[in-house]
Amino acid sequence: MKNHKIIAVMCCVFMLCSCTARKEPVANKNNRNTSPVFNLGNFFHIQKEERAKASPSPSPVVEAQEIPLKSGQTSVLPWDKEEAFLNAKMTNGTPILMAAYHTVLHDPLPGEEFNVHLAASMLAGKVISPSAVFSQNQTAGPYTEERGFQKGPTYAGAKLITTIGGGVCKIASTLYNVAILSNLEIVERYNHGMPVPYVPYGQDATVSYGAKDIKFRNSTNAPIMIWAKGVDNVLYIAFYGTQTPPKVEWHHERISTIPAPKSYKNNTTIPVGIEKVLYEGMDGGIVRSWVTINQPDGSVTEKQLGNSRYAPFPFIIEKSLN
Repeated sequence: MKNHKIIAVMCCVFMLCSCTARKEPVANKNNRNTSPVFNLGNFFHIQKEERAKASPSPSPVVEAQEIPLKSGQTSVLPWDKEEAFLNAKMTNGTPILMAAYHTVLHDPLPGEEFNVHLAASMLAGKVISPSAVFSQNQTAGPYTEERGFQKGPTYAGAKLITTIGGGVCKIASTLYNVAILSNLEIVERYNHGMPVPYVPYGQDATVSYGAKDIKFRNSTNAPIMIWAKGVDNVLYIAFYGTQTPPKVEWHHERISTIPAPKSYKNNTTIPVGIEKVLYEGMDGGIVRSWVTINQPDGSVTEKQLGNSRYAPFPFIIEKSLN
C-alpha cells in the first residue's frame, strides 16, 4: 500500500462532517480578505503503475501527456468527439460548456475506481430543468450490489474498512467544484471529517445515502446537462447549458491548524533508530472558503461558502519499539 493510499480513499460514512453555511454575496471587493490561501493542489501526483481493475465500460486511450497530474478546472475533456455526447448536447439544447473539473484519484484501491466509473456513467446525460434541484443520492444511489457497485474503501474512525459503494465521494467532491464554478446555488454539502488529498481543503464533499448528500439548484433560466466519465484514475465532470457563467475563483483562509499526530507501529525487522513512514499525515483545523464572481461588466462580488472543520489525519510510522 502506497503512502497516501489510506488518505485518498477517505470517504462518505462514519465521519464528522460540517455543512456549508451559505450567505449573501458581499459586493464590496475592497474588503476582501488577504490571508494566505490554503491549497493542496501540488499534493497530487499520479503513480505510474499497471492497473488490472475492471471498469463498467472500456476507457478510451488517453495520451500520456494529456493525463493530468493534479485535480483542477479543465476544458480538455475525453468525450468531446463521442457521438453519444454530441447527440445528447444537441437534443437537450445545451451547446455551451459552463464549467468542468477533473479529479485525480491517487493510487485508487480495487473497487474504488470501478465505483467512481459506474457512478459517473449514471450521471452522464442527466438534465436539470431551470429551478430544479439535483441530488447525487437520488441520481446514483443507493450504492448497492443490486445497482452494480462493488466493495470499496471507506474510512471509519481510525480504521480503513470496505463498504459497498466505497469511493463515490470523489463524485460528490467533483460535482461540488463544477457547481461552484458554474455559479449555481449550493443547497446541501458536507465536508469530510478529515482532509482528503484529491481536492484542496474546503473544496471536498461527502455523501452517505439516506444521511448526507450533495445538492445544487439550477439557478439559470435554461436546462443544464451533466456529462461525466472516468478514464483510468481520473474523473471528469462537466456542465453544459446555454450561457457561459461569469468567472468564479476559489479562495481559502486557514483559521486554525491541528498538527497531524504520529502513530507508531512496531516492526522488529527495522533497525533501531530507523523509521518508515507508511502513510503521510495531514493537518486538521478550520478553513474558511469563499469565491469571487467576476462579471463581464467588470463588477466583482463575493459569495461566502462557510467553514470546513477537519480532524487531523495521523502519520502512520513503523519502527522497532523494542
